[in-house]
Amino acid sequence: MLTVLQPPNWPRPKGYANAMMGTGTFVCVSGQIGWDEQGNFAHGLIAQTEQALRNILTILAEAKAGPEHIARLTWYVTDINEYREGAKSLAPIWRNLMGRNYPAMAVIGVSALVEPLACVEIEAIAVLPVA
Repeated sequence: MLTVLQPPNWPRPKGYANAMMGTGTFVCVSGQIGWDEQGNFAHGLIAQTEQALRNILTILAEAKAGPEHIARLTWYVTDINEYREGAKSLAPIWRNLMGRNYPAMAVIGVSALVEPLACVEIEAIAVLPVA
């Protein structure tokens, strides 16, 4: 499974881990955006983030995996200020979908994404235990 790597003298990060270590089968999920299976976009960063996370979990379910297997997430957002302002609104969505799983993460502000209506794209790396 996954182990959180936390240097003893460092402050604990909030909402993510500094690093994760695991052994097993890797599942690399390409960037998921905030559209549903029909290609309809949710409205706004918060709703698109929720949908993107749901999309990641739907893909991981194909590998019999869940949020507890996610070792890393990389977020790309088109408006970093909107992300900062909405971060507290993401907490209940995170708990509902991800539980108390906090992988290593990075959030990167970008000028645009390939899909013009997308305001967030999230990549995931999951590690499944060796059977």
